Amino acid sequence: MNGTATRRRGVAGFALFTLALIAAFIALGVWQLQRRVAKHELIAALAERLAASPVALPPPAQWSTLNAANDEFRRVSFTATYAPLPDAMVYSSGSAVRKDASGPGTWAFLPARLPTGEMIVIDAGFVENTMQDRSVEDRAVTKLVSGRQVALTGYLRFPEEAGWLTPAENRTKRLWFVRDHHLMASALGWGAVAPFYIDLEQPAPENGIPRPGPLDVHLKDDHLQYAITWFTLAGAVLIAFGVWVRGRRRN
Repeated sequence: MNGTATRRRGVAGFALFTLALIAAFIALGVWQLQRRVAKHELIAALAERLAASPVALPPPAQWSTLNAANDEFRRVSFTATYAPLPDAMVYSSGSAVRKDASGPGTWAFLPARLPTGEMIVIDAGFVENTMQDRSVEDRAVTKLVSGRQVALTGYLRFPEEAGWLTPAENRTKRLWFVRDHHLMASALGWGAVAPFYIDLEQPAPENGIPRPGPLDVHLKDDHLQYAITWFTLAGAVLIAFGVWVRGRRRN
């Protein structure tokens, strides 16, 4: 009798464990489906912003109200003068938003001054194969600092956060591995800068270096595959439990 009770408790315990495992897998599958819906909404919003006609750059009084969720990738037009200050390079192994920047290189980040005096940071474009050669970007950006106002069109972007594996910047080369223009401004003496930076669309230099251009966002959308995987695991666990129970009954 005691042996039978022990076996029943064992079956009940394993059944509860199996149920918890199935519930966890189903919850993960549902979560991936919810993330898929949110991702599709984000893609639609970004596509709408990228396709819109450029608007005037928001005035400084509104800068504190801007954020990545509502304003990332908005197209803006304005005039500014590139400042005679050190530029920064940001390493890129390939871009998810620029089809023409699929290989290694760097983005050229330069400070520029608005007619009203505020400093804004411009990602002036892509320079190929520059990670180990500072002089390539030096030659590319020198011609941009002409002291003249330039009409610019680009996209509002917001700083990235460094991950655990993000390398530290190389200040000798003025090389960064994350697009955080606040860190660059602090290290290179740019002063107070806008909370966003501008991903330049146009104009392009005559020789195309640095190379600005239009953005085309392609976000990974693997959530349906992940959801199917989690639901399949839930089904597999349920089947395995049924086989195990049937085997115990036969014995």
